[in-house]
Amino acid sequence: MKSKNIVMLALCAFIALLLASCGTKVDASAGAPSATAPPPAVVEHEGGGELLKVDHPGQFPIATAVPHRAYDELAVTGQVQPDVSRTVPVVSLASGRVIEVNARLGDSVTKGQLLMKIHSNDISQAFSDYRKAVVNEQLAKTQLDRAKTLYEKGAVAQKDLQSAQNAEDNAQVDLQTTAEHLKVLGVDPSHPEATVDIFAPVSGVITDQQVTVGAGVQALTAPNPFTISDLSNVWIVCDVYENDLPKVHPGEFADIRLNAYPDKVWQARINTILPVLDPNLRTAKVRLELQNSGIFRLGMFVTATFRGGTLEMNSAVPAAAILHLHDRDWVYVPAENDGFRRVEVTGGKMLPDNMQEITSGVKPGDKVVANALVFQNTVEQ
Repeated sequence: MKSKNIVMLALCAFIALLLASCGTKVDASAGAPSATAPPPAVVEHEGGGELLKVDHPGQFPIATAVPHRAYDELAVTGQVQPDVSRTVPVVSLASGRVIEVNARLGDSVTKGQLLMKIHSNDISQAFSDYRKAVVNEQLAKTQLDRAKTLYEKGAVAQKDLQSAQNAEDNAQVDLQTTAEHLKVLGVDPSHPEATVDIFAPVSGVITDQQVTVGAGVQALTAPNPFTISDLSNVWIVCDVYENDLPKVHPGEFADIRLNAYPDKVWQARINTILPVLDPNLRTAKVRLELQNSGIFRLGMFVTATFRGGTLEMNSAVPAAAILHLHDRDWVYVPAENDGFRRVEVTGGKMLPDNMQEITSGVKPGDKVVANALVFQNTVEQ
């Protein structure tokens, strides 16, 4: 019995030694560091996340902000709008029902082009008045001729001749008035019909349409059937805060950029600074004029850059050193004890050699992390 127990104890001890040996091998192979891997960066957040402490700051190249002299600039947003002086409403002088539409919203039209046809009771009544005036004038003329003949023979008194002459004169006035009324309504007195044609008063683009076939139209009443705008010249209306108004002067030029064409810049002249200030936003409307080659479309958002007359000293850093996060621009600058601090800056325009202007937050000579995105990825990991 003792020999059996001794054998069992020996077997258990052998198995324990074997398991311990296997566990040590597994742990050693799993925890062995690579001889070629760089030391990991250890990031410690301090001061509410604005100060970051790194064990190996040499992993992140540092760049120095260089001076950049430029005139002070003011960038605002605006919208393309039609020139009011070049916008003409198409009106109908006769009420009625639209029976034909020959143009639609967005079409380019020329002066005199047929836009639509209207069936109008006003035209019918005008023709009725015209026909009655023609008949009355003929009757009055006949009576005047008879009165002249009788007066020459002494058969009637002079007052009868004068009465006939007065009736003829009144009939002539009525005839001319009714004929002029037909012309104002846009119809030819020699072609009596109840349909009136509406033509384009100017050349341009139809920027508004309020009628379709079968719709009713009221004479000289809004809304107008069409609106035609000459888009060869357009307005750009910007909102400028009252504190920035001293930087904007009528007659000067501003740089205009479109999101659709980021590489192109246009020049627009400041026409007017409207005298009324928005009481809620504290902004004034600044209107610029621009000759349009067809690229600018109504409603487009633009960025207008106004340049002042003061030469300012700003700084410039590599564009990769600026991190755009949460609609703001940031850079990382070296701090004490091998740390880095995140600083908010105001980014300016792009410069040659992949540099970007900074108008505030960093001064010439300050140190920044050359690649903020790499640093930020390290922080997030």
